[in-house]
Amino acid sequence: MVLAGGGFRFGYYLGMHAAAIDAGREPDLLLATCGGAVAGAIIAGLPDTESRKAWLRSRPMYEFLGDIRSSARATPARALFDVARRRLGGGRAVRLPDLFNDYLFELPTALPLPPAGCADGPALAIIGGKLLFGPREAGRLRGGRAIYSVTLFCDGRTAALADGLPSAIGADGWTDAVTPDLLVDTAMPVADAARISIADMVYFRCQTARGADYTGGVIDLFPVELARGLALHVTMEMKEAYDELLATPALRSVFGFDGNRRLRHVHAQPVDVWVDTSDVRRASRGCGVRKRVDWRRNRVTLVAPSSYERYVADVDALWRYGYERAREAYTLAAQGRRPPMRNSSRLNEAAR
Repeated sequence: MVLAGGGFRFGYYLGMHAAAIDAGREPDLLLATCGGAVAGAIIAGLPDTESRKAWLRSRPMYEFLGDIRSSARATPARALFDVARRRLGGGRAVRLPDLFNDYLFELPTALPLPPAGCADGPALAIIGGKLLFGPREAGRLRGGRAIYSVTLFCDGRTAALADGLPSAIGADGWTDAVTPDLLVDTAMPVADAARISIADMVYFRCQTARGADYTGGVIDLFPVELARGLALHVTMEMKEAYDELLATPALRSVFGFDGNRRLRHVHAQPVDVWVDTSDVRRASRGCGVRKRVDWRRNRVTLVAPSSYERYVADVDALWRYGYERAREAYTLAAQGRRPPMRNSSRLNEAAR
């Protein structure tokens, strides 16, 4: 099961996983990116649906979201300037980005994750992007040089399955800013790997771990080729399009590829079970963490639910959403059918 992104709405992945269990299709490997890495660590670290759901609803999880702070650069004027710069720049990773200083929010020191993996739980593989440059090089012209390597943090068995698999982003012509080889790391602690994966550019600082710097799982947010290389049966989501005003220019300027072109390609690939979560933003409006401009404080902020009780209600709503959409997907897959995409457009419809 691919847990592809989700941001701070990652609670719906626990519902998806519970539906897979109830359908008799419990995955033995979770391939996680971005917010999906947090969900994957909770699922892999706890033994059953109820304990996983209880962890998601816990006060430490709520307090973690409330502790995310704006950085010194997160002023409305600076944010608008950066949006305009990325849109007008037009180039595909022309310069080495300053992922060390150019970000909006500060993550709390530790993620509230289960302390150790469950012996009977699924294997967990998490995606991040290793930086092949240092802070002193930020701003220089890239000149065609590869500056990232997609990295898979996983256990030994998954590493053996990944041996020889390429990085689709770098190997299949999406961008020359990413190396074609997939790096595999079996020594990174799960908590560090999850923190790396959620550290998406623009939002958070790149993460330093074990002597190297990493950016988030957004470098390969929809790793369908890797999933098919690792497993005989794949469950994956149909996703909403990237925002053309903010997200698409950021991906192009940092990694050098068009996010929606990539998404259309992914939606056209053969996958055993497609789960439609393309309308999750619309269906969960008002739930979870929201971005807001606080004009009085001159800050762009992330706003957590106003109370712990509201947080629990939001978590429950997201969990039910994931469960219902996955239950629908497994029912239709048994009939050889694919669910309709509820939020489709020219930007995310499968490439023909």
